[in-house]
Amino acid sequence: MPALVRKRRLATALAVALLLPGLALAQTAKEAELEARVAELEKMVQQLVQQQQSQAPAAAAVAPAPAPAAASTTPTIQSTPILTAGNPGSRFSYGGFIKLDAMVTDTSDGQIADGNSGRLFYVPSTIPVAANGAEPDTDPYADFHAQFSRFWLGADYETDDGDKLKAYIEADFFGGGTNALAGNETSTNTYAVTLRHAYVSWNNWLAGQTWSNFQDTAALPDTVDFLGVTDGTIFVRQAQLRYTNGPWSLSIENPQTLVTAYQGTSRYNSGDNVMPDVTGRWVTKGDWGHLSLAGMLRQFKDGDETAGGGAVSVGGKFNLGASNDLRYMVNAGSGIGRYMAFGMGTDVVQDIDGDIDPLDGYSGFVAWRHVFNDKLRGNLMYSAAHFDNDVDLTGYGVTERSQSIRANLIYSPFPKLDVGAELTYGQRSLEDDREGDLKRIHTTVKYSF
Repeated sequence: MPALVRKRRLATALAVALLLPGLALAQTAKEAELEARVAELEKMVQQLVQQQQSQAPAAAAVAPAPAPAAASTTPTIQSTPILTAGNPGSRFSYGGFIKLDAMVTDTSDGQIADGNSGRLFYVPSTIPVAANGAEPDTDPYADFHAQFSRFWLGADYETDDGDKLKAYIEADFFGGGTNALAGNETSTNTYAVTLRHAYVSWNNWLAGQTWSNFQDTAALPDTVDFLGVTDGTIFVRQAQLRYTNGPWSLSIENPQTLVTAYQGTSRYNSGDNVMPDVTGRWVTKGDWGHLSLAGMLRQFKDGDETAGGGAVSVGGKFNLGASNDLRYMVNAGSGIGRYMAFGMGTDVVQDIDGDIDPLDGYSGFVAWRHVFNDKLRGNLMYSAAHFDNDVDLTGYGVTERSQSIRANLIYSPFPKLDVGAELTYGQRSLEDDREGDLKRIHTTVKYSF
């Protein structure tokens, strides 16, 4: 038995010895085959990646990404039209200014009533006058307001044939309070919007409310006060139809008759007019400045009573070199009262029978402007008005004349920003020789946009 066992063990060992090399060879062959397959897969993946990388630039060349749009240099408010109801292609514009007025006033014969327009700017007819021999004890008084701040809107359009149309509307806040609480100075100082201009023009025609064609606004001085030379200037805004051709302009304008009752017991407006006020103007301009000549014909009507009158106005600006100019205006007429000195005098006066007679009036101003540098300028002005009252009809309590002198300095630390101060002396005289005067220090801060 032992011998047999030993033989079997020997045979088994011999078989294992013979089989092991074969198994090792088979295992090695399988491993080599697997490694070859892995290497082939890696090669295929690498080729695919290289192919995708080579195709990307070609695709980019065929369909390049769109370049970013160039930024527009024109500022826009919104992407949709502002004038949604206007003609396509209409141009919209907006502007105005913010203005603070602060002043201290000293009047010789009593205060100007609080809430009166004379507390806001120079209105000669509001200067108080006391009875002869009276000496009212009046202390200076101060007023602050921003009522003359304003804004305007414009819409311009030009047709394919070259016809030009323009719409314009402008307002400020000189309309007084909307109610007792809102309009006073106790709490909110809120004021109503006031229509200044509202018109449309097409080519040579204009229809709507704006400055009277009888007024030369280009001759007005550079003042801190709203108007300044009130005594001597023509000042009216009203509805009209106007035609302009070169230097010539003609208009028909809203008629209104300002009446002094017999013996000056009252004054009132009559809206009985049938004929419009008719005006004509001629203007010439050059490097030297400008000159304006204007004329006006009027009908006056109060009830069944009628009368006629007319007036002329000459105004302009004369340049005195680069740093100085003179501005001026001279006015005269029969029945000129409503147009002159902010209505200080009337157009007509009633006689004892109720008939109406035109009043003659004269006025003018002259102003010198000097520019010290690009930030500082100053003005010196004189203005006056006079009425030929028939005291048998008007009585002695009506204004005969007024005059004023003023000087100012206006500093502009930044473009469109004005900081100014103005000294004013004004005087009003009645037919009975009563007089009152006004002294005022008026300051302002104004930013235009």
